[in-house]
Amino acid sequence: MLVTASLAALFGLGTGALVYFRRVTAGAATLLWLSGFTAASTGLAGPVNDLLTAAVHAISSH
Repeated sequence: MLVTASLAALFGLGTGALVYFRRVTAGAATLLWLSGFTAASTGLAGPVNDLLTAAVHAISSH
């Protein structure tokens, strides 16, 4: 059975876990979350998506 998950959901869960285990403060997590929206509205969004796609393909091919 193949299970797929959104990278946004996985990163959200990871951020939530870091806040829960107090590895990062809620303020820092919010700042990083908002910076993601800022980066997504720039020309940086395309290369970042390409990098993540390549990483997922590299991981899934093993």
